Amino acid sequence: MTPTTLDSAALAHDLRLAVMRFSRRLRHQRVDTSVTLTHLSALSTLKRHGAMSPGELAGHERVQPPSMTRVVVALEGMGLLTRSPHPTDGRQVVIELTPAAEELLTAEAQAREAWLTGQLGELTEEERTVLREAATIMEKLAAR
Repeated sequence: MTPTTLDSAALAHDLRLAVMRFSRRLRHQRVDTSVTLTHLSALSTLKRHGAMSPGELAGHERVQPPSMTRVVVALEGMGLLTRSPHPTDGRQVVIELTPAAEELLTAEAQAREAWLTGQLGELTEEERTVLREAATIMEKLAAR
């Protein structure tokens, strides 16, 4: 291995661990723990992409349709989703967020951002500048 490859491998290792730990910490900043992280992910996908069929949601979430059906049933039971007939396929339904789901997603995001804002406030200006640059680079990596 070349020095560059070794350096990249070491960076990949360190970055993977740091991102996993950071993500775990961020996930613990919850408003409503009765809604699972799987549920929040499905709700977030619906917020980002709009109303869709459960099958389409399963595709976005990269899970099997029967698994998504269970998630949809649970979220509907919590009053976070509504179903309506599909406009072109009578065999399907379209699911969309309720106002309660919108409020929940906003509260969850605000809780995490409040925690993170507090953590960032304890860093130096130089550290915050490095993180701004790192956020841009991480977005670039995620888009590939």
